[in-house]
Amino acid sequence: MILEKSEISFGYESYVFRVTFLLTLVAMALVKRDKKEWLLVAILLGFTFVCYELSGKNDLLRVAVFLAAARDIDLKKAMKYSFFVSLSGFCLIALLSIMRILGEVVRVADYGRGIADETRLVLGFGHPNTLFGCVYVLVLMWLWIYGEKASLLMHGVTIAISFIFAAFTRSRTAIVVMAMTLVLALVIRIFPKLKDVKALYVLEGIVTPFTCIGLAVWAAYLSDIIYVGHGLSEPYWSLFWKVEEKINYRVSNLYYEVPEHGGILRNWHLFAGHNAEGYFDLGWNRLFYWYGIIPTALIAVAIILLIYVCYKKRDMWTMLIILSLSVYTIIEATYVTRYIGRCFFLLIAGVYLGYLFKGKINE
Repeated sequence: MILEKSEISFGYESYVFRVTFLLTLVAMALVKRDKKEWLLVAILLGFTFVCYELSGKNDLLRVAVFLAAARDIDLKKAMKYSFFVSLSGFCLIALLSIMRILGEVVRVADYGRGIADETRLVLGFGHPNTLFGCVYVLVLMWLWIYGEKASLLMHGVTIAISFIFAAFTRSRTAIVVMAMTLVLALVIRIFPKLKDVKALYVLEGIVTPFTCIGLAVWAAYLSDIIYVGHGLSEPYWSLFWKVEEKINYRVSNLYYEVPEHGGILRNWHLFAGHNAEGYFDLGWNRLFYWYGIIPTALIAVAIILLIYVCYKKRDMWTMLIILSLSVYTIIEATYVTRYIGRCFFLLIAGVYLGYLFKGKINE
């Protein structure tokens, strides 16, 4: 994952995927489960294997095995390990860039904002959005590990560091989500009794997955209207294109930039086929396009189960991570990827879903 974030050319990714898959497969097999849980694991693996055969993408199969393997890990230890390894790797990438050994410190380019020569900080990550995305994920991990007990001063330092990187990378979408996340983290830290408010967990369930999926369907519908050439009156189209300009034409790219216009609503399928190979930024839309309606619906069910576990454990910090990543994925597709090492949250998901079978949901 760290190599993938850098500008190092690495031609052995497929072998890394195979080795890590075998490791997690062995780890999964060593977990003690009752017959009911093994049956569910077998059904999940069978389903994700069918998805692999139909779409040619083994991402969901690897995620399923990873989740099953992670059930009994020491979650705090694993999260700290992920945080410090990622922090060290990202700092190394930045240091190599500053020393002019690998990668640019800043990049001057046209980023589609009407500025021909815009200068933005990259620090060896290849793109300013990638750099700020790495800062974002480090902040999320820090909040989950230390947010509850960290002093208000440390929260302030985290906000200051985030603001500095935001100012130099100017990654507009990630900045908005980061600001929302940090404000909510501060509120949760100051008012810890919020964890007992049931309505907040219900509201989280409304936002994600339902609102996120609703927005994805709406975006695909708008791109479908582009396909048929009519459906919105002129004032609405004028507003649509103004918004599109602000978000770098993400919605219309579902039509214009995807092979055979696969991102539009009428071209969604229950299960994606081998021809779903396009890339675009809308993460929830990419789930539907890459994997299909049924797999995405099951992902939504898994998120609902995670929220239920958070409610039973009164865990607002994991809820915050779910909310932040879900909202981020509306606009960005960073975590809808074959590089599942990007998503530290799989560690949490594997353990929390495991609580449903281990009788520890109230601990």
